[in-house]
Amino acid sequence: MIKSNNPYTQEELYNIEELNEKEINQSIEDADQAFKSWKKTKFSERQKLMLNLAETLESDKKKLAKTITQEMGKPLSQAISEIEKCAWVCEYYTENAESQLADKIIETDAQKSYVSYEPIGVVLAVMPWNYPYWQVFRFLAPQLMAGNVGLLKHASNVMLSAKKIQELVEKAGFPKDVFINLPIKSDQVNKVIQHPKVKAVTLTGSEKAGKAVASEAAKHIKKSVLELGGSNALVVFKDANIDQTLETCVQARFQNTGQSCITGKRLLIHESLHEEFVDKLITKVKDLKSGDPNDENTFISVMAREDLAEELEKQMQKSVDQGAKIRIGGKRDQAYFEPTILDDVKPGMPVFEEETFGPLLAVTTFKDEKEAIDLVNQSNFGLGVSLFSSDIKAAEDVIVNLEDGAVFINELVKSDPRIPFGGTKTSGYGRELSDDGIMEFINKKTVYIK
Repeated sequence: MIKSNNPYTQEELYNIEELNEKEINQSIEDADQAFKSWKKTKFSERQKLMLNLAETLESDKKKLAKTITQEMGKPLSQAISEIEKCAWVCEYYTENAESQLADKIIETDAQKSYVSYEPIGVVLAVMPWNYPYWQVFRFLAPQLMAGNVGLLKHASNVMLSAKKIQELVEKAGFPKDVFINLPIKSDQVNKVIQHPKVKAVTLTGSEKAGKAVASEAAKHIKKSVLELGGSNALVVFKDANIDQTLETCVQARFQNTGQSCITGKRLLIHESLHEEFVDKLITKVKDLKSGDPNDENTFISVMAREDLAEELEKQMQKSVDQGAKIRIGGKRDQAYFEPTILDDVKPGMPVFEEETFGPLLAVTTFKDEKEAIDLVNQSNFGLGVSLFSSDIKAAEDVIVNLEDGAVFINELVKSDPRIPFGGTKTSGYGRELSDDGIMEFINKKTVYIK
């Protein structure tokens, strides 16, 4: 049985019977059968259905958002924004998929030569709980538009959201079985990957889960895309606009109660700004409204599970034992963890070296640009980094020295359907969204006609 509890009320939400091996195999066979006809549909048909899906998301967004809040504690206003973003990615690929996958003519000595972009078949998506709709839709929208079909293995605590996503796809009019939710636990994922009808796998999750999925996919010579953890740096240079940077840093760290791979977890600040900036940051954090996630004014609520809050508490305490100082917060009550700023953080401390998946910001100072770059690159993660400076040219000159998959100047790192998203190092490989995302699970077929 798969169980889930409401992290705010602690009440049990549901017990779901997981699929057995026979049912899993039948679902895969059903998806493969659906692919045989789905891959032949015209883009005009896919566009109509994807637009229906976007409209359904918009019309049902408040109801769907309440499911997110109930299952993993996301404040309701942020859950509504998540659903709206899902509609946006559907609209983006409705408008762009056909041109993104148009044949590429290549001039050679042949009468005609080109590359065609064709779907590969059944793709498994292993998805996390922190953005239970968005993480799925940034896979679903491009892959269904490309002509692939999808299997979803979602996190155990958001199985109701997973069920509703399949229902939304069906409600929009997509053919049966082009997107199938598999209520299974993690120990069954390898069996799905091993199935000969499954052609590829994408995972968003932890480094440990990524290694397991990538290893299994490699054994069977199957493509994998991994979007793993992050420990993004917020780098504040001495010429930064303090007030604007403060606003952005608060959003970057504390949205979704700090439970996001792309949140800014390490604040690297020029030593000349440290005292003023941190004092003002503390004031802003004090003003964040904490409480019931169902209240639309709540910004910080409970973490998704109590064990996650306990893990964050351990990382904080070990860092304090090594010399870090709690400037605000630091207390935990079951799954609720106070918004926390930890100062005097040094390399080697857990909150610097590890991913902190909750509302804790680690503050480290630097003396000059070189030291700032070294501190950014010292992380084993490489998802993204934000640079704050009033000298855009100088900030741009820094980009080439950074090892991350994304650099944002005077803005938080965020995913956007129009631009590719993905990391380096232990943050994973491959790209989602934009042209790059739709191309990840495509057969790029060379055609040469003499």
